[in-house]
Amino acid sequence: MNQAPEPSLKAGLYIVATPIGNLGDITLRAAETLRGVAAVACEDTRVTGRLLHHLGAKPRMIRYDDHADGRAREAILGLATEAAVALVSDAGTPLISDPGFRLVREARERGIAVTSLPGPSAGIVALTLAGLPTDRFVFAGFLPAKAKARSEALLELAAIRATLVFYETGPRLVASLEAIDKGLPGRDVAVARELTKLFEECRTGSAAELAKHYRENPPKGEIVLLVGPPAEGGAAPDALEIDRLLTAAMENAKASQAAGEVARMHGLDRKALYARALELQGR
Repeated sequence: MNQAPEPSLKAGLYIVATPIGNLGDITLRAAETLRGVAAVACEDTRVTGRLLHHLGAKPRMIRYDDHADGRAREAILGLATEAAVALVSDAGTPLISDPGFRLVREARERGIAVTSLPGPSAGIVALTLAGLPTDRFVFAGFLPAKAKARSEALLELAAIRATLVFYETGPRLVASLEAIDKGLPGRDVAVARELTKLFEECRTGSAAELAKHYRENPPKGEIVLLVGPPAEGGAAPDALEIDRLLTAAMENAKASQAAGEVARMHGLDRKALYARALELQGR
């Protein structure tokens, strides 16, 4: 496929969304832009190279990933002052849990034109599949890998009345689901993986049910993990549930902190919760 270059583009930085799986999801505008730029800044030249070959595009490729330093940004910005340069990620919309925001910020500070081309995003695709509320949602990136930090992150998000959207990896999925079961009990949960690909899957249920399934069926591929919002005006937790919430929170926090988090999550009295937390600790 040897197509002639598209009409020349104005100098600047072009943020180009690329397919998350199915190459047919590339937009016409994205394809035209990638054929017309002088260079493409990308995470992995092998991944982007396959897409460019599919499109018949032959721009120069520049490696720009999580480890890129100021010199790499300087080289890209220097080129963007004179020619059109595209920024892509391995899949989906650049900057969404991918490198790029520093590059865009510095480009804007220098007066370099920045143009963003809308297109695929795994989080948005997952939201449309899962059947969870979409009127309000919060994208929270990847949950921390360490158990304590992961629990703290979930507690921080617990009171938000919106669907929570996370990206996750296969090896860490079960641990994240178990943490959600402890920290955000009773929520609807969905796991969307291999989106737009042959083995696309969107499985829903409780965090405990999904953890059991994926413990028995280790997942592959890229994953979007969604957690529904807390029930509107739901019943207050009973004594047993309060004990469970406090015990889970105290795995990674002091009794006073655990009481404060549970109080904030459920609108309960902090002093009473603190007293119960101390009882649970045997003081």
